[in-house]
Amino acid sequence: MVTVNLLEAKSTLSRLVDEVESGREREIIIARHGRPAARLIPIAFQAAVGRRIGVAKDQFILPESIDEQNERIAGMFLGKIE
Repeated sequence: MVTVNLLEAKSTLSRLVDEVESGREREIIIARHGRPAARLIPIAFQAAVGRRIGVAKDQFILPESIDEQNERIAGMFLGKIE
């Protein structure tokens, strides 16, 4: 585990990201005033699983017209709750 100070991290961020992304370093600790403040670690990428489009199909009932409740909703915003 490598520890770098904040100034060094700011000036060499690309290199530090390359280090963890490539696996040369498991994690890099960024310190402020000598105290650990943040940890730079790689993100494990995972492919999307299954179908996402339409996951809520048939879970909600939609009205025929989305505008039929406009006056009631406006009243709620204006403090005239029905």
